[in-house]
Amino acid sequence: MAGVSNLPRLRLVIGDEELLVSRAVAETIAAARAEEPDTEVRQRPGGELVAGELAEMLSPSLFGGRRVLVVHDGQDAKKDVSAALVGYAKNPEDDVVLVVTHAGGAKGKALADGLKAAGADVVPAAKISKHRERVDFVRNEIRRQGGKIGEDAAEALLAAVGNDLREIVAACSQLMADTGGRIDAKVVAQYYKGRAEVSGFTVADAVMVGDVAGALEALRWALHVGVDPVPIADAIADGVRSVARVAAAGKGSAYQLAGSLGMPPWKVERAQRQARGWTAEALVDAMRAAAECNAAVKGGSDDRGYALERAVFAVVAARGGGIGR
Repeated sequence: MAGVSNLPRLRLVIGDEELLVSRAVAETIAAARAEEPDTEVRQRPGGELVAGELAEMLSPSLFGGRRVLVVHDGQDAKKDVSAALVGYAKNPEDDVVLVVTHAGGAKGKALADGLKAAGADVVPAAKISKHRERVDFVRNEIRRQGGKIGEDAAEALLAAVGNDLREIVAACSQLMADTGGRIDAKVVAQYYKGRAEVSGFTVADAVMVGDVAGALEALRWALHVGVDPVPIADAIADGVRSVARVAAAGKGSAYQLAGSLGMPPWKVERAQRQARGWTAEALVDAMRAAAECNAAVKGGSDDRGYALERAVFAVVAARGGGIGR
């Protein structure tokens, strides 16, 4: 490729994780401009393109120089535009970099398949939905920024900042800036001291083992420092559901059950510990209490803190056999 030593002429960014898609596009443009600062960049939604316009945008500049064309949401492109893109991909111009983003589903699949067949560089950008994938993402993100982080530290970071990918990236960048790049669980615990300690999961963990005093202390402190009631209610409900699922699955190691339950082993192991002292009937009562709490916190109650306190007492009472029996 003349003048484009480190860039492919075709790049397909496939997946629907917005952060990863936008990052792949931005990095492609940055790489092109690093090689040739005057690179012209054009970006268009696939659904708005027409075949005639596309031909003009993909033709080399009369004045020479690099051009990058980004077609966003290629799955929305009309059939004639998709056909034109695939046709172009079979014989791309040397001084044009074509980037197509595609959500990765069945819609517009012919375009994605055609670009792959033409030899496009494929950048995966699928949603990160599993805990294991998030742990790997944290480790890869720190590595990408020149640092190193162990699995236990990655787990601790996720416990502190949650699952939002942009917050995870921001946290990784901040840790890299402040630590020099070698990050262990102790560093994460020191850096986020207080934040993880007052999360909804801290409340839920105490509730599920029947620790009323610990749950109320964590709850009141969380509300005092501004933790939103909704994720606390969600954490309590998740704690009850996790114990119910693990208890119903029967005996087995955390790693054996993790695959069939679709849960990370550490979460299975925690639920196994918490399941001691629970009966099937008690879990049904606890689920009802958690559902009522969710409904109250998410719109049906004037005092969401009180609704959460009631849920703490109700779930612990269920564990002790005190609701409905």
